[in-house]
Amino acid sequence: MKYFSLVGQDNKINITCQDRWDMYEVSFLQKELFEVYKKTKGYSSVTIDMQNINTLDTAGGIILHDFIERLKKQSNVKVLENSKKQQEFLEFINKAIKKENISSKKSRELSIVQKVGKYILSFISDFWLFVSFVGESSFAIVRYILHPSKIRFKAIVKSIQNAGVDALPIIALTSFLVGVVVAYQSAVQLQKFGANIFIVDMIGISVARELAPLITAIVVAGRSGSSYTAQIGAQKITRELDAMKTMGFDLFEFLVLPRIIALVIALPLMIFFADIVGIFGGMVVAKYQTDISYLEFLKRLQNVLAVKHLLIGLAKGPFFAILIAGIGCFRGFQVSNNTESIGKYTTISVVNSIFLVIACDAVFSVIFTKLGV
Repeated sequence: MKYFSLVGQDNKINITCQDRWDMYEVSFLQKELFEVYKKTKGYSSVTIDMQNINTLDTAGGIILHDFIERLKKQSNVKVLENSKKQQEFLEFINKAIKKENISSKKSRELSIVQKVGKYILSFISDFWLFVSFVGESSFAIVRYILHPSKIRFKAIVKSIQNAGVDALPIIALTSFLVGVVVAYQSAVQLQKFGANIFIVDMIGISVARELAPLITAIVVAGRSGSSYTAQIGAQKITRELDAMKTMGFDLFEFLVLPRIIALVIALPLMIFFADIVGIFGGMVVAKYQTDISYLEFLKRLQNVLAVKHLLIGLAKGPFFAILIAGIGCFRGFQVSNNTESIGKYTTISVVNSIFLVIACDAVFSVIFTKLGV
C-alpha cells in the first residue's frame, strides 16, 4: 500500500500513515482506507502513526478524522501526531465537524418547526378563503332568489345528468356489494343464536339510515367532486375565468351555483336508489344464506323499517351535496397556473370532501341519538 503500512501482533495493530494526504490524493486514499478498515477488524487496540505524513490539508484531514472515528467504534485507538502544528490542525477539523453536526441537527429541528408553522398558516389561510367562498356563494344564492331569470336551468340539468344519472351504475354496484357484505356478515353471527329473521332489521335500518347515504356521498365525492375541481382548474389555467370576468360574468352564478344546486337535487335521489339496491343485495344473501324467502323478507322489512329511518338518510343528502360541490369548486379556484396543481388540488378536494362527509355524518348521528330519533 502506498499510504499505509500495517504491522499486527496479538490483538494489537500499528498503522503507519505516509506520503501525501491532500486533495489530489483523495480518491486513492479512500480506496486504501476501505482495505485497511477491513484488515483492522478483530484487533482490540489500534495505533495510528502519522509521523510519516508529508503533506496534510483539509481534505486529507477530514478523511483521516472519519477513519479514526470509524475505528473508535470497534477498537481502542491511539493517535501519534507528527508535530504540534499537525495536532492543532486535527483538533481544528474535529471541532469544525462537531460544530457542523450540531448546526445540521438544529437546522433539521428548525425545519420541522417551520413545516408545522407553514401547515398551520396554510390551514388558517385556507379557512379564511373558504369563509370568503361561502360568503360569495351565499350572496349569489340571494341574487338567484331575487332574480330567478339568472338561474341557469340548462347548466343545472346537465350537471344533474353528469353527477347523478351517469353515476347510477357505480352507485348500484357499490350499494349492492355493501348490502351483500352486511347481510353475509350479519347472517354468520345471527345463525349462531337462531335469530336469522333479524337480518332483515339490520340490513333495512343500517342501509337506509347510514350506509347508503355515506357510501353514495363518498362515491360522488371521488367522482363528481374531483371533476368539479379539475374542470374549474383547467378553465383557470386556460384563462377562461379571466375572460369571463372581463365579459362581466359572475363566476359564482355561472360556475358554482349550478353545480351545487344540481348535486343538492341529485344526491338524495341517488341515496334513495342506493337504499333499494343495497336492501336488494341483502335480500339476495338472506335468501341463499338463511333461507328467508323474498316475500317473508319484504313483509318483515315493512314492519321494522320505519319511514323516519328512510327520511333521515335522505335528509343527509343535501348537506353532503353542499359539502362535496362546495369543496370541489373551492379547490378548483385555488389551482395555480400549471398543470401539476390540478392533480394536487383534485387530490386535496377528494380527501377534504370525504373527511367532511364522514365528520358531518358523525355529527348527525350524535344529534339524532340525543334527540332519540
